[in-house]
Amino acid sequence: MIIRTHHAPSQHELDIIARQLGRAPRGIEAVAATDGAGTPLVLRMAPIVDGKPFPTLYWLCSERLKVAISHLEAAGIIKQLEQQLQEDAEFLAAYHQSHRDYVAERWEYMTPAQKADVDQRGYQTVLTERGVGGITNWDQVRCLHTQYAHHLGSHNVIGQWMDTVHQIDRCVE
Repeated sequence: MIIRTHHAPSQHELDIIARQLGRAPRGIEAVAATDGAGTPLVLRMAPIVDGKPFPTLYWLCSERLKVAISHLEAAGIIKQLEQQLQEDAEFLAAYHQSHRDYVAERWEYMTPAQKADVDQRGYQTVLTERGVGGITNWDQVRCLHTQYAHHLGSHNVIGQWMDTVHQIDRCVE
């Protein structure tokens, strides 16, 4: 079971996330999704981390999901998806909407102070023109992990496709 949550991480969750990542986490603003046992699956990240733009709003931290999605990438699924996007205008339009939603969500989650910091540092273009995972070409798929993280944290057509076609959501049951 996947639970969309968007809450500040507890110390217990931060400890789990550190084990998942193999290092102390930086830039986490919220746990965006957990499994039924409360284990973090997806993190919502700050727009600026260590003084640099962090264009990945949702970060997949679940080892089970990362491994399952890595297998899909190794099997060449990204090329298949990009071909499908070029052949299916509705799918491409939905994918573009996922990118627009991602950009809008990033701005909605920012505090006024964060928006001012982004403007002062000159990062507004980076954070308004780059879509899921920081990609600039919205007709391509860079990383299934970031697509799926967005799907679990909010909604993403590629993540939905991964659940429908490859049952990735069953990895957390």
